[in-house]
Amino acid sequence: MLFAMTAMMFSGHLVAAAELSGEVASSEKFAGAVDFLSDESYEKPTSDVQVSDPIEPFNRAVFTVNDKFYIWMLEPVSKGYSKIVPADIRGCIGNFFYNLGEPVRSVNCLLQGRFRDAGKTLGRFFINSICGVFGLADPAGDEFEIPPIYASFGETLSVWGVGDGFYLVVPLLGPSTLRDFSGTVVDGVASATYTPWNDDTLTTATAQGAKTVNRTSLHLGEYVEIKSMSFDSYVAFRNGYYQMRSKQYDHSTSSK
Repeated sequence: MLFAMTAMMFSGHLVAAAELSGEVASSEKFAGAVDFLSDESYEKPTSDVQVSDPIEPFNRAVFTVNDKFYIWMLEPVSKGYSKIVPADIRGCIGNFFYNLGEPVRSVNCLLQGRFRDAGKTLGRFFINSICGVFGLADPAGDEFEIPPIYASFGETLSVWGVGDGFYLVVPLLGPSTLRDFSGTVVDGVASATYTPWNDDTLTTATAQGAKTVNRTSLHLGEYVEIKSMSFDSYVAFRNGYYQMRSKQYDHSTSSK
């Protein structure tokens, strides 16, 4: 219920921002989304990560709260869920939630001048919604070879010249920056205009809670593993977030 109430506050806005794990699991085939639990996030030396973190004491306090929430609540619930729901079905549920975000990604591609990507993303939405049974499957990627394309309003703001602001750990949601979190809220407001569960706050909160538990169930053990490999978990996750986001933005720029 705690997470559901938090998700309700943001009205289902959290598709690209991280909760306590990453944005999308590779097993869900959501290439290009934030997954700072991936080993790829830590391939670069941390010394070349430029981080503005003027509110580090506050961020560390929030990071500690998030950590306790994950260990004591989210992970146990997700473990129980994974024992009940088979992995294939959980993957289909992840596909469904990801597909709902495609129109917003398409608009962001347009705003960034990535017109070909905008068309591909919108095409993925229609193909998967129709041929993939409301997005439960990914025939656009599997049959038509149209891979998922990353685009967020945070990235759009970056293209428009808006700086990061500073690093921000959002309560119960995880690593972000002032710009990226603002972009997440805008993306969420946009997606809320057409997602099917925004008639009342309880349904919205339930849907967001289900999405988070489903996604976390596909990443069980990764969070604890990353923590065990790092001397300072806070710094490790901060650097991982910046590095993975840099790869996203570089890929998006090269696709223009």
